[in-house]
Amino acid sequence: MSSGEFILWPYIASQVGLVFLWAAVLGIVTQLFLNMEIERYTLATGETALIGFNRFWKHWGLVFALMVYFANLWPGWALSSATLATYLFGGNPTYVAVGILLVIGVGLTLAPVVYLALERLNFLKIGMVLVLVILALVFAVTADTWRALPVGLASVGTIPSELGFALLLGSVAFAGAGGGQNLCQSNWIRDKGFGMGQFIPRLVSPLTGEAQVSAGTVVSYRFEPTAGNMARWRRWWRFANIEQTSTFLLVSIVTITLTSMLAHSMLYGEKGLPTTVAFLQIEGRRLQEVVGPWFGILFWATGAFSLFTSAMGITDYTSRLAADVLKSTYLRDAAVSESQLYFGLVWGLIAIGCGILLSGLAQPLVLLVISACVGGTMMFLYSGLLILLNRRHLPEPVRIGGFRLGVLVWSILFFGALAGLTVWQQVQRFL
Repeated sequence: MSSGEFILWPYIASQVGLVFLWAAVLGIVTQLFLNMEIERYTLATGETALIGFNRFWKHWGLVFALMVYFANLWPGWALSSATLATYLFGGNPTYVAVGILLVIGVGLTLAPVVYLALERLNFLKIGMVLVLVILALVFAVTADTWRALPVGLASVGTIPSELGFALLLGSVAFAGAGGGQNLCQSNWIRDKGFGMGQFIPRLVSPLTGEAQVSAGTVVSYRFEPTAGNMARWRRWWRFANIEQTSTFLLVSIVTITLTSMLAHSMLYGEKGLPTTVAFLQIEGRRLQEVVGPWFGILFWATGAFSLFTSAMGITDYTSRLAADVLKSTYLRDAAVSESQLYFGLVWGLIAIGCGILLSGLAQPLVLLVISACVGGTMMFLYSGLLILLNRRHLPEPVRIGGFRLGVLVWSILFFGALAGLTVWQQVQRFL
């Protein structure tokens, strides 16, 4: 959560109103089912979905890890956070972003259990965002916006193509999570000890952690579908569905809707808005005029912290996915642990991000759209692989079927069409 809520969807609302908001809801609901199928495999086996994909072809995990790395080489979240911070304190966004990346590296390195540190930061972030949107409902959202909301949600099929399919694909892919973040559900629930993941050691700091992930072969567990085991499975599955529905589906829909409404109230219809994150500076100033100076400060501070937390989470999951693939597929017998690989990848990603920023490529919205387009293409690919994985490599009573199978078929068509249209539009520019 953050790039969709604070940048992409509010930007769309400022340009075309709320007529495309239906697609955010559709994207989030589709991703909910993707998340659950990713979790299904890990709950049942303790193995991540990426490693499961390797059962079809040894290098599938590496392909996705490289795509995730490419998508997240561009430090758009860190730069966006830095840009909002400069509205509060001044300074050069590029240098502030470099500082943010270094803070992220140190924070991840020193956290005894990495996932727990990320989870606590995210609870704080969600609390700040909910406070912001509640205050916005009271003080800033206009009656015109409330009237536009049901019309926008009911405008199913309306596509504001003047914004370009790249931005539209990016916004739908980043409505909720997107791309590699969905795949990392496997790694995160394993670190939380859900299901069979309780038998896999967690990633911990090589400096402050109490234990290291085993340097030996990563093990995949299977359970026999006995009556007792199936009763446990149903409890796991019910709890995982409740958690995802409440913390992913509802929070994502509410925050995207309300931040889009806020942008609509403050900016819709205004001519000459910049096609950069600078539109958030204009929105914050407008909030200061309408509500008071304190509200603009709260808006920028909440956005800066949310995007900082997202940048940390993205650095984590990018490195986590790659470390999992490298250790379990290519470095099984090497002395290096998964934790050691993880922290090497963290600092490698930070070094590349700093290099990109210092080279002068410093346009957050462009960087985010690049990342989101790669993420949308990934979702098209792994939707199909998840169907194969959860039908062929799980005990029959826990396999995907029925309505959930239909949703994954829909996901293939949905993200495949968006990715194809985006590629076609970009090719047309060179013809």
